[in-house]
Amino acid sequence: MKPPLKSYAILFFGVFALSTSAIFVKLADAPATITAFYRMLFAAVMLLPFLAVHKKNRKELRLLSKKQWGLGLLSGAFLAVHYVLWFESLNYTSVASSTVIVTLQPLFSMAGGYFLFRERFSKGAVMGCLVAIAGSIVIGWQDFQISGQALFGDILAFIAAGIITAYFFIGQHVRKSLSLIPYSVIGYGSSTLLLGVFAFSQQTTFFNYSASTWWNLIGLAFIATILGQTIFNWLLKWLSTSVISMSILGETIGTCILAYFILDEVISLQQGIGIALILIGLALFLLQQRNNE
Repeated sequence: MKPPLKSYAILFFGVFALSTSAIFVKLADAPATITAFYRMLFAAVMLLPFLAVHKKNRKELRLLSKKQWGLGLLSGAFLAVHYVLWFESLNYTSVASSTVIVTLQPLFSMAGGYFLFRERFSKGAVMGCLVAIAGSIVIGWQDFQISGQALFGDILAFIAAGIITAYFFIGQHVRKSLSLIPYSVIGYGSSTLLLGVFAFSQQTTFFNYSASTWWNLIGLAFIATILGQTIFNWLLKWLSTSVISMSILGETIGTCILAYFILDEVISLQQGIGIALILIGLALFLLQQRNNE
């Protein structure tokens, strides 16, 4: 059964919301681990009223099986590990290199979808995936680094790509039987706890930040996480991890456009070519997949 077209419209809205992540992170004057910690904490807190008010959500939470609890906590752990590995990779390699490697997650999702959920991909869909990934590489190629230290950072980013794909696969499985709010609160809550422990172990201060930074952290939680990440969690009931992972490549486009208007960053010819390739690849992949469903 084909997912309704509105699912794809909501998906693109979620991708655009997620595109604000880099903008908020850049504007927030806080260490990366603290940024990730408050992103998850504020997002979990924002969802708590929906958990408390709706009787169905409270009932689901009370009746969760040990397996559902385990998978929910595991998804939060994967999310936290993803952030830690990705941010740690930035200590060894460039932002562009790390971002390019992380965008390889569709390769993991297509492989996992094939073996775990028996998804089948046409040659056109595979070609679309490769074209979109090529577009992402074109955007970051100028700043790509090759050295012993940078290679270690790239490996960390590559593992981070696999970890976030595992997070989505868990969601694809759990969301078939668990509502959005309980699943997201458990995942974000456990991720907050692990990120907090990691930040504490790094002796990073949790307070003493400017008002502007706090507002940007709130924006990161509400726009990028609630309207972005949480929408992906919701869509996992109808769309596969491979479709969502591919669509997230569009985050690069949204970030470039927002950076142009908000940070006065110029979109170069190279970035323009990369954006065009991503759009072509996404269109080819999504059209092929929808026709095959």
